[in-house]
Amino acid sequence: MRLKYFYSFICACFLFQFSFAQNNSSAKYGADVPQSLLTPDKVETNLLGTLEFTDGLPNEATVNKAYDFLTVSRGVQAFLNGMPAASIYAMLEGLKDAGVKPGDIATFENLMDARTLFLTANSSTPYILAEIDLKNGPVVVEIAQPVLGFVNDAFFHHLADLGITGKDKGAGGKYLFIGPDYEGEVPNDYITVNSKTYRHWMLLRLVSKPEEAKVAMNKFKETFNCYPLSEAENKPKQNFIDLSGQQVNTIHANDYEFYNELNAVIQYEPATAFNEELVGLFASVGIKKGNSFSPNEHTKSLLEEAVAIGNVSARSLCYRPRNESAYFYEDRQWYSSFSGGVHDFMNNGEMVLDDRIMFHYMATGITPAMAAPAVGTGSVYAFTAHDSEANYLDGSKTYKVTLPAPIPAKDFWSFVVYSNQHRSMLETDQKSAGIDNLNPDVKTNKDGSYTIWFGPKAPEGHENNWVQTMTGKGYSVLLRLYGPLATWFNKTWRPGDFELVK
Repeated sequence: MRLKYFYSFICACFLFQFSFAQNNSSAKYGADVPQSLLTPDKVETNLLGTLEFTDGLPNEATVNKAYDFLTVSRGVQAFLNGMPAASIYAMLEGLKDAGVKPGDIATFENLMDARTLFLTANSSTPYILAEIDLKNGPVVVEIAQPVLGFVNDAFFHHLADLGITGKDKGAGGKYLFIGPDYEGEVPNDYITVNSKTYRHWMLLRLVSKPEEAKVAMNKFKETFNCYPLSEAENKPKQNFIDLSGQQVNTIHANDYEFYNELNAVIQYEPATAFNEELVGLFASVGIKKGNSFSPNEHTKSLLEEAVAIGNVSARSLCYRPRNESAYFYEDRQWYSSFSGGVHDFMNNGEMVLDDRIMFHYMATGITPAMAAPAVGTGSVYAFTAHDSEANYLDGSKTYKVTLPAPIPAKDFWSFVVYSNQHRSMLETDQKSAGIDNLNPDVKTNKDGSYTIWFGPKAPEGHENNWVQTMTGKGYSVLLRLYGPLATWFNKTWRPGDFELVK
């Protein structure tokens, strides 16, 4: 109550001064004040309605509007900018829920399918996943055969490549991952990698022909090892867990639960793990290291509003990008968050925020080899959710797409369809949720091109070139080229758009 009277007294004093100034415009020390510095007594806004002031002082209702707006706007930014951390957290917690502890190796020996919720996964190559946790000391990763892989830290920053694109160049080697607070001795006979965070995600793919995949996987399991440096003299037996066909969720929440996920990251990681301004943003909505995240009901309702706005913002950037640079071609619907060719989303000193949001909302795994592979190596990705007329793809309709010959993929190409809801593989009656030219039954056209059909039912005569969609469900598509060739990079080759079959 005293504060209320004090506030009224201060307002009265300023009102008196304002009146005095108005009546004494010829004050001896009067300034020539530009209109742009002044706040009118009433300001009309679209978002907050009428804002009321007395000589620049907001009244109580206006103050409340401002604080609520700050909470919502900062909550939106916490969602959009905290997404990389929440995504890694969801990935690692999903593995843990499936029984995969740090140091264990999860495999998908029979390929991934739609029962596993995993952002834009593919069903053509077997995944190998693991968590590397450095909280209790350095961890060794031993590789003895060619792989393609990388490690991302707790904020989804690229930490290191492994295998062919790593420092071992595919010859195999021993990597030593060292955490931020390790003060012990560092042996010389390792490829050392230092990190600012504790938790990390490792993804590997074996380098082998499809018909050799099982042999390559067996050899990998015989030779690969991941263990704490403290156990180097007596290496534990490596534990492998095949998650093929299991129902596993590795995707972050799109509702209020998101903030609990983000809070778990901040509480676990060291205080210096992330950019201080970003950590300050999280703290402004109550996510602060060492503190309990328990907002009151009013703040919680504001954060529920914020996550709803953050979610629609991310979906708008992903499914209706307005940044022309995201599109590969001026006359096609194919686009990518990596169209700038950089894995860190930087452009001349500027972080391209929309590209980063688009990537982390839709996909997973950051490595330079993915963003800008050398000709004939790695893979490239083109995404669309639209037909040739820029309409959203409709699972009840039939479309066809033609890949002109020769397709610039040294190894193979693939299409995979994804749910617009969870951004993982579309749930249909087809295990692969897509198609690739590794399947000998997929037919070429007479000129060497491929036409692939998408729809709820296989078009007569095109059953082998058909990807199933579902009535009542929209979807999006990724075209992948493995071992992309020069005509992809110089854009003299262009994939066809989705053409509606009427």
